Amino acid sequence: MTDPAVEDLLRAAAPQVLGVLVRRYGQFDACEDAVQEALLAAATQWPVDGVPDSPRSWLVTVASRRFVDEVRSAEARRRREETVAALDLVEPGDVERADDTLTLLFLCCHPSLALPAQLALTLRAVGGLTTAQIAAAFLVPEATMAQRISRAKQKLRAGDARFGPPPPEQRDERLRTVLHVLYLIFNEGYTTSSGPAAQRADLTAEAIRLTRLLVRLTPGDGEVTGLLALMLLTDARRAARSTGDGVPVPLAEQDRTRWDAAQIAEGVALLTGVLGGGPVGPYQLQAAIAAVHDEAPTADSTDWPQIVALYEVLERVAPGPVVTLNKAVAVAMVHGPRAGLALLGTLDADDRMAQTHRLDAVRGHLLELAGDPDGARAAYLRAARRTASVPERRYLTLRAAGVT
Repeated sequence: MTDPAVEDLLRAAAPQVLGVLVRRYGQFDACEDAVQEALLAAATQWPVDGVPDSPRSWLVTVASRRFVDEVRSAEARRRREETVAALDLVEPGDVERADDTLTLLFLCCHPSLALPAQLALTLRAVGGLTTAQIAAAFLVPEATMAQRISRAKQKLRAGDARFGPPPPEQRDERLRTVLHVLYLIFNEGYTTSSGPAAQRADLTAEAIRLTRLLVRLTPGDGEVTGLLALMLLTDARRAARSTGDGVPVPLAEQDRTRWDAAQIAEGVALLTGVLGGGPVGPYQLQAAIAAVHDEAPTADSTDWPQIVALYEVLERVAPGPVVTLNKAVAVAMVHGPRAGLALLGTLDADDRMAQTHRLDAVRGHLLELAGDPDGARAAYLRAARRTASVPERRYLTLRAAGVT
């Protein structure tokens, strides 16, 4: 097995192994440290010795030994012996069959944590994102996010949070947080915020997998189904979203024959099945917008007035700067680029946009449409300087050079 294949296997197994350890031993932060050591050992040994027959069992065993070593150095002899005895009861077959990832998600969304801490900790422990990537997703400085994650771990430990499903009275609230986390994981995979890759299919696939599990657990929840539909309808365009050398391709310029028709059909069917069956939430509305794009045979045939109408509803249900940013593009397509630029102007004083390049990128696009090449070029270059994504920087630089 090649090194990249080992990395993919480890990335998928990490939250499952962490879930096993936290369920058995508690002490979230100590378990995470032990899992990280096991992952490092696997990354070093497996490319040389080969991948074991039961990779997850191997990781659980090694991580458990690391955990016990730490316990031995910190606790009394009686406690050490009880922990070691518990390790002897581990059945590898049970480890391979079990998947504690969703339970781990609920633990990270514990009510003792503030919402930003819940999201950050889950992205770190389950999504495998770096602190820098999480900071970009939240539009905050990296140092702030590092402190937030550290405090979240400490609070879980101090509060003696238990590993298991949430109590009934907390389930709905924590489920909404889980949905938000999965949405952020998907977005980070679909358009990476930093690094050399334009997208990370491992993150989008994991977000879709976990959301499918949630749909099976909550078949009557329209927002869970809506989120899965949104992911499928968006991920269906993945093959056409970048050139062979990784430069992003705008939606209007994508080869729609490369879109995944099966994913689009599944996403539309899921959305159709829940719309009208209860309150319409933000994920259903975003899925409806994605469906309008996906069902248009060409960019010119896109029903932009319907998209504007859907964004207006979305602004009432879940207002925010990103919604306004995306709506500005739709408004420009219906009422002209100057109308879109006027809407963008309402975001200039929004501090939440200070950590992202997207406002300047969209402004450059609309200025180009409006026939202002100098303004467009300057906006594209500002956006290029502010993004940490190498492919995005290349794309924006090329756009600036191509403005005439």
